[in-house]
Amino acid sequence: MVFNLPNSLTALRIVLAPLFFMLFISADPVMKQISLLVYMVAALTDWYDGEIARSSGTVSNFGKFLDPLADKILTAFALVGLTVINVVPLWMVIVIIARDVVVTSLRVYAESRQFHVKTTRLAQWKTFVQMAVLYYLLVLTIAAVTPWLPAGLTPVIQTLLDPTAVYSLMTIVTAITVYTGVQYIWDCRHMFGDISKLQRRATG
Repeated sequence: MVFNLPNSLTALRIVLAPLFFMLFISADPVMKQISLLVYMVAALTDWYDGEIARSSGTVSNFGKFLDPLADKILTAFALVGLTVINVVPLWMVIVIIARDVVVTSLRVYAESRQFHVKTTRLAQWKTFVQMAVLYYLLVLTIAAVTPWLPAGLTPVIQTLLDPTAVYSLMTIVTAITVYTGVQYIWDCRHMFGDISKLQRRATG
């Protein structure tokens, strides 16, 4: 069954992504605060869908495809939202999203040809670092416009959101993202060679 509970939770993550975006770019501080809650709920579905799928034995090929796609959609909306409010440079967001589109397309093509490219440890670290930086930026940018926080926190938040610091963090994220993307493409070179051999045999 395609739409079991784990896949439904994954689909919910995709639905929540644009909702988070609209709330996050709102000028209303309350809406921004709600956006963080929406983002956290969406992120939690990423943990629960995998746990439920493994414990209930409902892991499916559709779920394996949909889960990372949902993660990338949620990340993309968060990055674009941070660009809209002028926290993250647009060119970095374009590079990161372009890398994800290429890698996802390759993964879909590989799976359709029964080839599996293992996720490297560096790629896993990339995801961790990317999520950590996103949470850092989302929490601080929302805290910066939250009126009920103690006034003494304002200079701390401003320091942590210093444009140079943010640029440095995002440079690291972008560099790791690009490197792992190139690594994935390089690892896929064998797949294309094997597919070519199979096609020649089929037509030979």
